[in-house]
Amino acid sequence: MSGTQILRTRVGVLTLPVRLSWRDPGWWLTAQILVVTVFSLFWNPLDFSIYRLGGSAVRSGTDLYLERQAGLFFTYTPFAALSFTPLSWIPLVPSRLLWELATVAAFALACREMLLLARLSRLRPGWVVVGGLMLEPVWHTLFLGQINVFLLALVLFDVRRVAGGTGLGVGVGIGVAAAIKLTPGIFIVLLLCAGKVRAAVTAAVTFVACTGLGVVAAPGASRLYWSKVFFDTSRVGASYISNQSPFGALVRLLGGRENVGSWYLVVPLVLLTYGLVLATRRARSGDWAAAVAVGGLTSLVVSPISWSHHWVWALPALVVLVRDGRHRVALAAGAVLALSPMWWLPRDLPVDWLTANAYLVMGLALLGLLGVSGERAGDVLPLRRSGTIVRSGTFSRRCFEPKSGV
Repeated sequence: MSGTQILRTRVGVLTLPVRLSWRDPGWWLTAQILVVTVFSLFWNPLDFSIYRLGGSAVRSGTDLYLERQAGLFFTYTPFAALSFTPLSWIPLVPSRLLWELATVAAFALACREMLLLARLSRLRPGWVVVGGLMLEPVWHTLFLGQINVFLLALVLFDVRRVAGGTGLGVGVGIGVAAAIKLTPGIFIVLLLCAGKVRAAVTAAVTFVACTGLGVVAAPGASRLYWSKVFFDTSRVGASYISNQSPFGALVRLLGGRENVGSWYLVVPLVLLTYGLVLATRRARSGDWAAAVAVGGLTSLVVSPISWSHHWVWALPALVVLVRDGRHRVALAAGAVLALSPMWWLPRDLPVDWLTANAYLVMGLALLGLLGVSGERAGDVLPLRRSGTIVRSGTFSRRCFEPKSGV
């Protein structure tokens, strides 16, 4: 029927027509989920395997960090290993299938939360999810069975409730994310700097409680992690092209980590200060979408290890660019994330340093752009619906009534 397939689903005595068209995002999303499902049945993702083995080894003392899991060292916190334990309770194939489908669901949730935070009602969430799944950081996350999309969803869910001034236990999601992987901890600091003290305290207490659970479950491994492993970047290949951090770029440029002196500590300190000041300014003006975008980018350029799949934290910046009418910049940044030139362009190009560090260059450029672009003061209101549509700048959105903060 002209490109439209009609399915009939019987519910009781009713027959409901369900239209699936290639013009509808549901059609493409269904196809993508089918691809992920088949992939999960036949491929054992590397990082997922490490998570699963780490969950099994969490009670084996320091073996969690001294013994390789699936050929690589486990680098997450003891609490993260404890969180991965249930993965080993389920047979391998069903376990990884559930993990991958849950990743897609978490990504859909993250997209929804970010669109609500940016008040981009003119964008269909389905198309955003479909397009996002085609970006290298997202599909690479699925290929490896990585956890970053779950952490992104936890942070965005919390930040949207902070922006709306509503919700019991706001900050718990950020605290859990930071306890699993330390880089989301930047959002705890952001909450505090933005004056959201209760949410910041909740996130910090949650982080401490989760970390405490890790200590109770694996005291030896916890002692080793917090005294040594936490500071040790030599356990991973910092020079690998996937590491799109300033540290990784310098290691490649200078020919080894031993050539990067202690002076480098100034670099993440300056970037962290810049990012927090900018994110705080945006949050205090009510623009939490820009604040979380800056926070995500800052976490990437501050960390010594930012693998290409970690750059899912850059995706909120694309939403903010679209919201602010910077469509060409958003398209260019999206093209970089889709093409990921550092993987396939030759290393002997005249602009090798640019292509080899494509994500890093893009991230620094976006941080600079978000810093010099005008604040949306008086144009950004707390997220409480009044149902009125207003025209603002280059986009339409709902008008929200102010409400006390968290």
